[in-house]
Amino acid sequence: MHSLDLIAGWPVDNASAAVVSTEGVSEQYGDVDRVYELASVTKLLVAYAALVAVEEEAIDLDQQAGPEGSTVRHLLAHSSGLAFGENKVQAAPGTKRIYSSVGFELLAALIESESGIAFDDYLAEAVFAPLGMTASTLAGPAGHGARSSVRDLSAFASELLSPTLLAEATFAAAVSVQFEGLDGILPGYGSQRPNDWGLGFELRDGKEPHWTGQRNSTRTFGHFGQSGTFLWVDPDVGLATVVLTDLAFGEWAKSLWTELSDEVLDNNPR
Repeated sequence: MHSLDLIAGWPVDNASAAVVSTEGVSEQYGDVDRVYELASVTKLLVAYAALVAVEEEAIDLDQQAGPEGSTVRHLLAHSSGLAFGENKVQAAPGTKRIYSSVGFELLAALIESESGIAFDDYLAEAVFAPLGMTASTLAGPAGHGARSSVRDLSAFASELLSPTLLAEATFAAAVSVQFEGLDGILPGYGSQRPNDWGLGFELRDGKEPHWTGQRNSTRTFGHFGQSGTFLWVDPDVGLATVVLTDLAFGEWAKSLWTELSDEVLDNNPR
């Protein structure tokens, strides 16, 4: 049995998935060309485009963005102090990890202003086109409005395993803790001390509970979405897993996602 066959027992109408290694896709499940709402997995794509914008010098990680005292780096790392869904300051920048979707909307607006290119076009040109992600679009807000397929996100996962669009130092910073020691709430999983985050990438580290597997390494990074989607990359074993469903995240997902991730790691030793 392939590890992804566990999905057949999930309470979802539709699901598609893939396991990706440094050699390519090793497992697939369901219709990998079906397009799903990504919800907050969108943030991975937007963050990657923002990092390309940094390397193109359209923006700078340490330039002012968002509330007073906040920077692009703060917005990417959910440490600007902004509330989740409104442009309202709840804490001073750099003092608390407050997961903010609106922060990514402000980031997209900044990139659009600084580059002179509509952000959905910038994302398409910077990330989708070079990776051949022909089914992917940003149809809504930059914090949660992308749509994509497993085939496309498998290409993105391959990029995250072996980056080609970013310099090594930029990528290393993206998946390293930014503003160490900040506590906060991981949506759906409660308070985390600390609630570590990179530049748009949520970091597994020692968080408990967590949406990845019990056997995922502490260096695992990625994101999950409220639409019942997730993408994780475990660099210690050179594996990534993409799962897209049409059932909103809830209690159903917590044990099943962890079980699946552990099965992937057990069945794809590196």
